[in-house]
Amino acid sequence: MFHMEQYMTSLEKLEMDIQELKARNARVEASKAWETSTARKILIMVLTYLVVVIFFESARIPRPWVNAVVPALAYMLSTLSVPIARRAWLHRRRHTR
Repeated sequence: MFHMEQYMTSLEKLEMDIQELKARNARVEASKAWETSTARKILIMVLTYLVVVIFFESARIPRPWVNAVVPALAYMLSTLSVPIARRAWLHRRRHTR
């Protein structure tokens, strides 16, 4: 009888572990979705623009609202080029092994 109770406890523990893993996977997938989302990229671009405007204003750089566009666009271009560079790097890495 003791063996059967121990067996059920082990099964229940495994079921709990599986549920915990599923919950963790859901959190990781949601986090990854945010990290790769267009909304996040736009938010960072806008925040970058605003921070640079504030800096340019405080440094008395002429036309800060116009000049701050350059770093914000540079960020956006970098986010667009990284996936291309990653694919090229992975392709080259596969063929050198």
